[in-house]
Amino acid sequence: MTLVPETPTLAPPPTRQAKGRNIVAVASGKGGVGKTWFAITLTHAIARSGKRALLFDGDLGLANVDIQLGLMPKYDLGSVVSGRMTLNQAATRYNEGNFDIIAGRSGSGTLANIPLSRLQILGDDLGLLAGSYDRVVVDLGAGVEKTVRLLTANAGTVLVVTTDEPTALTDAYAFIKVTHMERPGTDMRVVVNMANSTREGERIYATLLKACEGFLKISPPLAGVIRRDLKVRDAIRNQTPILTRSPNSEAAADVETLVEGLLRGAR
Repeated sequence: MTLVPETPTLAPPPTRQAKGRNIVAVASGKGGVGKTWFAITLTHAIARSGKRALLFDGDLGLANVDIQLGLMPKYDLGSVVSGRMTLNQAATRYNEGNFDIIAGRSGSGTLANIPLSRLQILGDDLGLLAGSYDRVVVDLGAGVEKTVRLLTANAGTVLVVTTDEPTALTDAYAFIKVTHMERPGTDMRVVVNMANSTREGERIYATLLKACEGFLKISPPLAGVIRRDLKVRDAIRNQTPILTRSPNSEAAADVETLVEGLLRGAR
């Protein structure tokens, strides 16, 4: 485990950004689809492209970004919610990836019960802090609970991660449906993870797209397909980003391709 220095990061000077426009929420209908790994790799790829990036661990029930990266941050969201520090002060620099992290409180489900009024304030603060970065990636909790939906409301783009498992597809559709009903016109895009091939990933996406078009009358585009890769498990086991440990792997290349499209198509 890497002990993070106690001095918190000071974010760069704010830039003029439309509130929430540069926030990318990473969602999934269910757990086990590789959402957190994808959020970490997405942020790392954005940083590698030369952008100022922040990863916000918004999985308030099962925060584990710090665990996947082998970090022991002194500051986390618990300190912010308790009023001991601001969101900006809780940001910690992850030097190996050249991006900032606001960690959740891993090993504790206390933040899952945060009052909705306090969560709304937290979301507003995140929107303000986002002005200091080119992109902010929010790793949401799985499901469609109110805490997830409130954080989703602050995002300019929502990436919905799914796999070929029937339950993953069903729950991804449920997330898209609820989000569309609450916020019509949300920029939602689909990410198919752990696909055996790019073509298979496109087939999985087509299944979800058919349901969205048939029942919701919307057509969320495909953000990208990430191929199944044993290097992913190796990177997670070693608590190291795949773009550091295996930058030439298929999964790493797929995420970087996805980021190129995301940045090129930014609204």
